Amino acid sequence: MVLQISNTNTAYETKTLEIAKTLLAATKEKRSFFAQIQDQMRWDDKLLAWAMANPGLRVQLFRFIDCLPSLRSKQEIARHLQEYLGDESVELPAALKGMLNFANPDSMPGSVAATTVSTAVETLAHKYIAGENIKQVIKTVERLRKDKMTFTIDLLGEAVITEAEAQSYLDRYLELMTQLSDAAKSWPKVEAIDKADGEDIPRVQVSVKLTAFYSQFDPLDAMGSQERVSDRIRLLLRRAKELGAAVHFDMEQYSYKDITLSILKQLLMEEEFRNRTDVGMTIQAYLRDSEQDLRDLIEWAKQRGNPLTVRLVKGAYWDQETIKAAQKDWHQPVYNDKAATDANFEKLTQLMLENHEYIYSAIGSHNVRSQARAIAIAQTLNIPRRRFEMQVLYGMGDKLAKALVDKGYRVRVYCPYGDLLPGMAYLIRRLLENTANSSFLRQNMEDRPVEELLAPPVANGNEASTHEVKRVFPNVADTDYAEVEARERSRKAFQTVRAQLGKTYLPLIDGEYQNTSQSFDSLNPSNPTEVVGTVGLISIEQAEQAIKAAKAAFPSWRRTPVRERAGVLRKAAELMEQRRDELSALMSLEVGKPVREADGEVSEAIDFCRYYADEMERLDGGHNYDIAGENNRYNYQARGVSLIISPWNFPLAIPTGMTVASLVAGNCTLLKPAEVSSAIAAKLAEILVEAGIPKGVFQFVPGKGSTVGAYMVKHPDVHMITFTGSMEVGCRIYADAAILQPGQKHLKRVIAEMGGKNAIIVDESADLDQAVAGVVQSAFGYSGQKCSACSRAIVLEPVYDAFVARLVEATRSLNIGVAELPSTGVGPVIDANAHSRIREYIEKGRAEATVALEMPAPEGGYFIGPVIFSEVAPEATIAQEEIFGPVLSVIRAKDFSEAIAIANGTNFALTGGLYSRTPSHIDKAQAEFEVGNLYINRGITGAIVSRQPFGGFKLSGVGSKAGGPDYLLQFLEPRVITENIQRQGFAPIEGVD
Repeated sequence: MVLQISNTNTAYETKTLEIAKTLLAATKEKRSFFAQIQDQMRWDDKLLAWAMANPGLRVQLFRFIDCLPSLRSKQEIARHLQEYLGDESVELPAALKGMLNFANPDSMPGSVAATTVSTAVETLAHKYIAGENIKQVIKTVERLRKDKMTFTIDLLGEAVITEAEAQSYLDRYLELMTQLSDAAKSWPKVEAIDKADGEDIPRVQVSVKLTAFYSQFDPLDAMGSQERVSDRIRLLLRRAKELGAAVHFDMEQYSYKDITLSILKQLLMEEEFRNRTDVGMTIQAYLRDSEQDLRDLIEWAKQRGNPLTVRLVKGAYWDQETIKAAQKDWHQPVYNDKAATDANFEKLTQLMLENHEYIYSAIGSHNVRSQARAIAIAQTLNIPRRRFEMQVLYGMGDKLAKALVDKGYRVRVYCPYGDLLPGMAYLIRRLLENTANSSFLRQNMEDRPVEELLAPPVANGNEASTHEVKRVFPNVADTDYAEVEARERSRKAFQTVRAQLGKTYLPLIDGEYQNTSQSFDSLNPSNPTEVVGTVGLISIEQAEQAIKAAKAAFPSWRRTPVRERAGVLRKAAELMEQRRDELSALMSLEVGKPVREADGEVSEAIDFCRYYADEMERLDGGHNYDIAGENNRYNYQARGVSLIISPWNFPLAIPTGMTVASLVAGNCTLLKPAEVSSAIAAKLAEILVEAGIPKGVFQFVPGKGSTVGAYMVKHPDVHMITFTGSMEVGCRIYADAAILQPGQKHLKRVIAEMGGKNAIIVDESADLDQAVAGVVQSAFGYSGQKCSACSRAIVLEPVYDAFVARLVEATRSLNIGVAELPSTGVGPVIDANAHSRIREYIEKGRAEATVALEMPAPEGGYFIGPVIFSEVAPEATIAQEEIFGPVLSVIRAKDFSEAIAIANGTNFALTGGLYSRTPSHIDKAQAEFEVGNLYINRGITGAIVSRQPFGGFKLSGVGSKAGGPDYLLQFLEPRVITENIQRQGFAPIEGVD
């Protein structure tokens, strides 16, 4: 779509250019920005100039600035300076190169470098942050008022990941409004900003973010989030009214947009708040659906009957939004082209101002043309002064703000305040904005021609994402529960699945469903009185029948063309996609998996089907190694009868992956699921049958592992066993499969994934917001019942106490409850046996370590509240044995080398994580952390097919990684066929007729 200035707006355009030229002249320096920099010795200005001039340096410099607040000594600062900026690939200015030319970070030159750069960054931060405390902020706003500018205050802070922090956020705003209002009583009136059209305008305004009022704010739990957030907003608005202060609601990431607008619209329609005109909302012009949002907001304002402010901004999270959309395989919510955003901004500006009867417009931009456009429309329509104002960010566009004031317009400055540590993320966003090539501020500093600066924005029409990674394999997208329709589909799916509870699921043997003499009731772990399904368990005789059927079907299936076998998998993927919500709902009910995690598992199952279909078609071509007179063919053939023994914790994705890999490779396959997740496995069987799997090729054989399972493992006609489960069972299968049975003419191949004792290391340079959230999700997502779950957090001494304190509060803030509820963060454990075993480990932990947190658990299900042990010895039982529950051990390490040694000090090597902003630590972990999957600065669960093939070594398993390019090779036998093509010394020569 091409957005551009409409021909009908010629009058606006003429006036826009006239006003813009006047404003631009007022903002211009006599010399260029870069010329000034050369004459100055201020290091903060030099850092900005260098960042503009060198993209490679810009990235490394901003990474260093992001890390800087966590560094506790000049030696650490000097060391990180060298690690970030000493890379030979980064071209350094001579002054910076000379400063970094020290041999030892602990030396005097190292100390000088650390002091110089850290002071420069602090000075830079103060340019964009209005103060570190309320006293400083009051001085700042009083200075602004002397310059005839008003303000809105935004409280910088750590990410709100605990309820204590959410309450503190509210309390700090209440205190901020009180102190500002007290100070405002002594401020002399400034007519330009305190009054308009005979109406007093609140002198004090604060800007708040909804997500900070509730630590578990989540669009999936729209009702719960609305209830918790609204209570706190009501308190804020009541206090604001008492003080005569205004409140503006900021907009954040795209995933929160719809729920934010919904909550505010409902709240501000309540009788108590419906007549308030001292509130505002925000629209982001870089969003593709912003025009519709604005039109809806205007219609709502008409119904409300009282105007409120709409702040229009370009948007501050462009990089984050584009990257997240690419990672999630979701549509990109933002415009790719800066000009498209600018054009949309002008379009929305016109829409807002033409509806000035219903809304007050606040035009937030540092682009002279954007502000001039608003003024041109306002002048043409003769819009009253109360109905619109201009806004800029503190420290940016100062000269534009002054020029606007001089022209008689009300200017409001958005002033962030707070500690520099939590403010660093804000500073980075401002620096990115200031130094971006497309930034108006930068282009203006570079003395671009006036005609170029003020030209109407015209999108280039290229809507392909600049951040999109062209992958060989396109993963299916998870459900975006920020969409109302997605939440409604999920709700209806639970109704559908609940209507089927108690259904009987029978084994499938030789294409027929068969009755059994034994059965098993699969129970809902959130409510064990509820039977999800009754599953028929096969006998040994039926197991024998299934193996014979598979053996008989093998010759035909192995000869079936690969494209046909792959077609069955692709059809199965299509059916899963159609039934996504029902499969997710069944998982929540049968194994207690929270909704979002169940949905992600359906995506993984779909990806396995499509990925292995693609992979088998790739492998089917084989390899040709021909020489003169001789053809050499390297190709693959199926192994034979394949037994799949799948776990309950990933009841759809893992059995799907193992089963379809075996099938597409040409093996006849028997699936024996864990008893407690047999209903979901039965749905997989139904899907494969509907997808066209031939009779006898696939058998669904639920049964007891200790009897039927063991019988099939040892059977001489079984060629391979693929197992996921406990180490004890896996080792027994490995041993049993190694014994050559009478009549057996092959050695069995065993693929076994057997769990882990996974650790996340947190060093002193880590972003603790990220680290705490990542550990909480990795440890307690699905109640710690993932083989990849974090059960050990190894934290370096300098940040240990701070980390544990926040970890405890973040965990305490989780909602524990029935898995199907959208608010649930921690559901039940799988069954009574697991419940007992985990409780026994918790008792062992009491004797070995300090209980930092033990959360109470609801009654009526197999619930265990998260438990955190601190001061855990590396050799303690709870730090060595796999617990498979919501139990986390936090271990103290004196330095990074010790942390790596502790992490490697178990029998397992599955997943591991590192939170660090120290390049040398990241390099060391990559080289020495003994795990199959290492995750850096992110959670350690949720591997995605083809992106993060999954599997470990040591006692975590044997075999190649699931979802990777080697996995199918395990289900195949390689063969080489050599043919001498000479006849009487004659051989065909390629290319000769």
